[in-house]
Amino acid sequence: MTQHTPQPEDVFAWIDAAERARERAGLVRTLRPRPASSPLLDLASNDYLGLSRHPEIVRGACEAAERWGAGATGSRLVTGTTELHTELERELADFAGFEAALVFSSGYAANLAAVTALGDRGTLVVSDAGNHASIVDGCRLSRAEVAVTPHGDPESVRKTLAGHTGRALLVTDSVFSVDGDAAPLAAYAEACRDGGAALVVDDAHGLGVLGEGGRGALHAAGLAGAPGVIATMTLSKSLGSQGGAVLGPAKVIRHLVNTARAFIFDTGLAPAATGAALASLRLLRREPERAARVREVATDLYGRLTASGLTAARPDAAVVSVRAPSASAALRWAADCREAGLSVGCFRPPSVPDGISRLRLTARADLTGDEIVRAVGTVLRTAPAGATDR
Repeated sequence: MTQHTPQPEDVFAWIDAAERARERAGLVRTLRPRPASSPLLDLASNDYLGLSRHPEIVRGACEAAERWGAGATGSRLVTGTTELHTELERELADFAGFEAALVFSSGYAANLAAVTALGDRGTLVVSDAGNHASIVDGCRLSRAEVAVTPHGDPESVRKTLAGHTGRALLVTDSVFSVDGDAAPLAAYAEACRDGGAALVVDDAHGLGVLGEGGRGALHAAGLAGAPGVIATMTLSKSLGSQGGAVLGPAKVIRHLVNTARAFIFDTGLAPAATGAALASLRLLRREPERAARVREVATDLYGRLTASGLTAARPDAAVVSVRAPSASAALRWAADCREAGLSVGCFRPPSVPDGISRLRLTARADLTGDEIVRAVGTVLRTAPAGATDR
C-alpha cells in the first residue's frame, strides 16, 4: 500500500479534528485582551494583596527600568544579573527564612530548575497528584524515576520512600491552585526525614498569605530554613510583579547556578519586574496585616457562598473554589458573571485533576465588604441549574 504524503496545506489538518473535539467537550480556551482600566470587579487574578497597581510598587518598577533599562540584556551568567537581582535575592531569603535565594524569569522556570537540578537518573521523585503543571513538567524533564502519590497522603509518601535506597525528593505545592487546600507539610516533612529525602515545596500560593506577616507556608509550618527543605515561589501573585525564585541552603543555590538549564539558558528577569517585586516585599514588611486580611476575605467568601447552597472547598489560603455541574456549565457561568461585571476564573479539564470543573474566586486583601457582597450576589444570580443544593 502506498502511504499518502501530506501536502503543505494538509500537514496541520489534524488540528481541525482536535478543535472539534474540544468544542464538543466544552474545553475551548480563548484569549480575552483586557483594557488597562477594566470596569469588572476582579476575583480572577492572583493579585492577592492588591499590589500590582499600588503606586509604590509601580514606582519601584519605573525606577528600576529607568536605571537598569528595559531588559536584563542576557542570561544571568552572562550579563543578566544586576545588583538589583542580588538585592532582591538577599531580602527574599531573609524574609522567608532561608539561607539563600535565586531569582528566575518565572515561577514556572523556578520549578523546572529545582526539580530537574535536584532529580536526575537514579533519583526517586515523589510528586503529589494535585501538583501544578510546572512541577509535573519538571518531573518529566528530570529523567528521574517518578512516583505520583495520592493527593495529600503522607502515608503513601512514606511507603513509596521506604522502598527506595538512593537519592530521593518529595515535591509538592504548599497550597493547591485548584481547590485552595493546603498540603500536610509537617507530615510530609516527617516522612522525608524518615525516608532520607529532600522536601521541595512550591509556595506560590502561600507567600504573602500564610505565615507570620505573609512569610509563607513553610514559615507557618516551622520548616523555613530546615535542613533538606527547598522552597520555590512566584513573584507574580502576592507580590504583584513577575518572576520566580528558589530558596534553600546556599550550596543548593550554587548547584542550581551551575546545573539548572532553566537558569543557565534563560534571560534574566527584567529590571522592572525585579524592582516591583522588591518594592512589594518591603511594603509587606511594613504592612504585615495584609496577609491576615486576605485570609479573612477568603473565609468570608466561602461562608457566604456555601450558606447559599453552593458547593465550595474550604480555603486554606486565598483561593475559593466553587464546583460547577459540567465543563460547559462552568464556562457559561464564568461568562455570565463577566457580563454582570464580575471576573472569575474557570477551571476545566485538564487543569483539574479530578475532572470536576469549577469557578475559582481569588480573595484580595483590598476587597471591601460591599465588593464581597456584590461578588457573592453575582455568582448566585448567574449560577446554572444543578450548582446549588437548594
